Amino acid sequence: MALLQDRPQALLEAKVLLLQAAALTEERYLAAPNNPCSPKAEAYFRRLVEKRLGGAPLAYLTGMKEFWSIPFKVTPSVLVPRPETEVLVEKVLELSTRESESILDLGTGSGCIAVALAKELPRAHIQAVDISERALRVARRNALLHKTRHVQFHRSDLFSVFRGTGVRFDFIVSNPPYISRDEWAGLPPEVRDFEPRRALLSGESGLEMIERLVRRAGTFLSPGGYLIFEIGDGQRDRVLALFGKRWTEIETAWDMAGKPRVITARRA
Repeated sequence: MALLQDRPQALLEAKVLLLQAAALTEERYLAAPNNPCSPKAEAYFRRLVEKRLGGAPLAYLTGMKEFWSIPFKVTPSVLVPRPETEVLVEKVLELSTRESESILDLGTGSGCIAVALAKELPRAHIQAVDISERALRVARRNALLHKTRHVQFHRSDLFSVFRGTGVRFDFIVSNPPYISRDEWAGLPPEVRDFEPRRALLSGESGLEMIERLVRRAGTFLSPGGYLIFEIGDGQRDRVLALFGKRWTEIETAWDMAGKPRVITARRA
């Protein structure tokens, strides 16, 4: 396993799992690093290590993952938040007027995007949807944990809950599924075998959900509103080709690895 070849990372993760098993904070551990674990904690630690060596994501074993410098609860019902998705949050903040804007987060998962935006934009009206009720339970817990009660959650397949309501948003944001069937087999086992398939896989091309998003978003955006969403490796040109005349200011934002990661488009 690659983890075993990266000794510093393996030691760091072992420490994280030890703290989890012993229910210790970093501060308490550093104050008495040589204190023995209880037999119960030791047995729990061994089980956690076995699961990690079996490929289970560290975040699922600890139940937490940091995003936007905020700790989020995670379970196998939601994707593990990733640092490259922070580019999406950055774009919204860059374009926001910081007033009482309306924001829709599609496919909210753990709620990390919606909650991060709610923390940064306390005057915003934020709604978040997901097709998975289990994911929504996690998202609601995170909103409660971080006291972002102005985020409203709905179970919905994309825009279906808003159809016929006349509601319009200033921002529609999404980290949609964008993995193709061919790419699926080549994903790291830690991702392919543990994270929710529905949140990753998007048809033969990987663009099925993005195509739906671009096709329908204009109906639910206010004039001048922004659609901002994440894309996968090698998808930029195909995604840009999806936009028609009703869109303007179509731009790309790159992640820290220098890859095109987020598309921004404005409704004309």
